[in-house]
Amino acid sequence: MQAKDSNPPDGGYGWVVVVAAFMVMGLTAAVLKTFGLFFVEIQQHFDELASTTSWITSVTIAIFHLGAPVASSLCVRYTHRAVVITGGLLAFSGMALGFLGLNMVWMYATTGFLQGLGISFSWTPAISIVSHYFSKKRALANAIASAGECAFAFTFGPFFQWLISQYGWKGTLLIIGGIQLNICVCGILMRPLASSCLLEASHSEIETPPGNGASRTDKEDKSPVTHKTFNWMLVRQPQFVLYAIFGILAAMSFFVPPLFLVPLSYSMGIDESWTASLLSILAVVDFAGRLLCGWYANLHVTKTVHLLTMTITLISTSLMLLPLANNYLSLAIFTGFYGFFFGTTVAVHITVLADVVGMPDFDSALGLFMLIRSTGGFVGPPLAGLIVDMAGDYRAGFYMAGATLVLSAGFLVTLDQLQQRKERGSQTNTKPEKSTLPYPSLHLLKLQ
Repeated sequence: MQAKDSNPPDGGYGWVVVVAAFMVMGLTAAVLKTFGLFFVEIQQHFDELASTTSWITSVTIAIFHLGAPVASSLCVRYTHRAVVITGGLLAFSGMALGFLGLNMVWMYATTGFLQGLGISFSWTPAISIVSHYFSKKRALANAIASAGECAFAFTFGPFFQWLISQYGWKGTLLIIGGIQLNICVCGILMRPLASSCLLEASHSEIETPPGNGASRTDKEDKSPVTHKTFNWMLVRQPQFVLYAIFGILAAMSFFVPPLFLVPLSYSMGIDESWTASLLSILAVVDFAGRLLCGWYANLHVTKTVHLLTMTITLISTSLMLLPLANNYLSLAIFTGFYGFFFGTTVAVHITVLADVVGMPDFDSALGLFMLIRSTGGFVGPPLAGLIVDMAGDYRAGFYMAGATLVLSAGFLVTLDQLQQRKERGSQTNTKPEKSTLPYPSLHLLKLQ
């Protein structure tokens, strides 16, 4: 029975879990992506600088990343369902308490810390449980689930703008918190399997008949899995370090455009209704970029690290051009370019991480990567806000983001060179062994 339960069903109730994960992605990541609509409102209410206000988003992003390993550990100890429900309650608490709007520190603690923790505790197990339910169709299931972020962001832009105009930014936070309570409903739908797939697999391996010595081998194979989860030694691998630095620089840039896009459009005199549509455009092209790049990557025509370097270069180019826009149409076009190339990057950057460290160390590498990358998400928005304050123009934030991405592409090029050198070294080491085999026989023939 345990062996049977350890096999993912690859369908059936799993599709209900996928739909629930789709909703969770929308109620967490999409809310974070559209929070730029509140930036000017909060900044004017507290009469603070852009750099001070941007710390709200920075705290949310940092806690979202830092809480991911904690959420994963809680999923193992308890269930994905329990962690998702907890995340929904935390997200609601962050928005509901933010409704009070006492001061900026209060906003850091509520819509920053609590909301970030709620997003982390909801997003992480929702992605994880989909992989438990699917094996052969895992890629399709994960693609459908992650699409919730783009689908909800498309509608949340104009919807949140309308709520702010009707109820003010404080009332809108309370309403969004109530909407996020639906995360708890989604968590209830995430029915756990008989037990953890990893735990069941280990039980079935231990119960293997000892006649062929499989029990001893399986126990030996099981111990590295536990060690792999906490493999901090990856920070000593040059390839992982280079990719982690790329992750820091990329995170410093990725969260800046959604944050300053709305204020930039306001500074250009664009109407609020048109401004909200920019976020919808961003969501649509992001969705298209993910699907197209994911499909192209599966063809294995281009090496994934080369594809990622190309998309990062195109993102930085679009960010450098975006400030040149002088009306809504040009701003919408450059926003579309940025959103599309951002989607292509999201589609392959985790795949590149798997190629860098290999699948045996992928789980621990992903946790470490999220932790290290959080520093970039924490520092990026305030740094961009400081540059905006110094320059007196929101365009400066986009130039900063584009320049940082150019620098990150340099680390990808260095990583690729290191990988190629390693591959050439391994080929050189194997060639002498193969080439020396024929020579003794040739030497014997000459003697004869």
